[in-house]
Amino acid sequence: MTRTSACQVERTAKPRPHRNATCVPGDRLLARLFTLSALTLCLVCGAPRSLADEEPVATGPEVKAFRLGALEISVLRDGGLAIPNDGSVFGLNAKPANVAQVLRNTGAPTDKVRLDIDVLLVRMKGHLALIDSGYGPAGHGVLTKSLASAGASPGEITDVLITHSHTDHVGGLVDAQGNSAFPQATIRMSANEWSFMQSRADTRAIATAVKAQVKTFEPGRALLPGIAPRALRGHTPGHVGYEITSQGQRLMDIGDAAHSSIVSLAKPDWTIAWDSDQGQGVKTRRQELQHLASTHELMFAPHFPFPGVGKIVPAGDGFRFQPDVPTGKQE
Repeated sequence: MTRTSACQVERTAKPRPHRNATCVPGDRLLARLFTLSALTLCLVCGAPRSLADEEPVATGPEVKAFRLGALEISVLRDGGLAIPNDGSVFGLNAKPANVAQVLRNTGAPTDKVRLDIDVLLVRMKGHLALIDSGYGPAGHGVLTKSLASAGASPGEITDVLITHSHTDHVGGLVDAQGNSAFPQATIRMSANEWSFMQSRADTRAIATAVKAQVKTFEPGRALLPGIAPRALRGHTPGHVGYEITSQGQRLMDIGDAAHSSIVSLAKPDWTIAWDSDQGQGVKTRRQELQHLASTHELMFAPHFPFPGVGKIVPAGDGFRFQPDVPTGKQE
């Protein structure tokens, strides 16, 4: 969820080509003009927003467990965020007033967009896997407490599957001391995403701490029995979702293909600042939501209201989230 803006000339990990300039050695005038223009733009548009700028929402540990075929799945609470509806993140090609109206239509507060930060825990024979790791200690995440409530410890995790490397998904890979939080686990992410993670200042230290545990992949082939990554392009260079299947039942973890259960679904064509390729992000979001609505497949979104499990149903020109957690109890 890291916003890329022209104000991040020095700090952006992967700036957009058309917003960069090359300073030729000796051409000091060009360099000074570029610096002045960048500073002026920063004053006009304001400081760039990042996760560090967002308002944390106090949460406690929470677990919701259910079965998917032979698999035991638990949704683990890590934290939450409240994003101001000021036009800087949601609905970049709309207006805050339009975003407010969409929120108002559902009875939600109109000044902020509320997001959860949740993680999946999947138990199967020979593996205890997490999908993403939450915000971690830097974001006051409570994943380790939720994990304990689910009857597991960090040392028991065998695999951590990463959808993408924004800090609210990989921050929990390290503990408060900056050491690997899951020392026995293989950490899996797409090859493009691993390169992206290592290139950014905000995640470089995390990447260094877990480098020996990382195993990269290309989307499409199963990583664990019943869990296969599927490319969901646009949010980050290597963003994936995870299709989980068992005994004919399916659950799709969509990662950050959609953020708000209200705004992202009602207006999937509205752009969001955190998508590195906003045009592709819109295309992927609509395609994925349409697919889920047509197949009636169970889905999980880590930023939807806890536990974030349900189905996508058509609603006008957009979609609506219908919470639907399987009722089968764990044996």
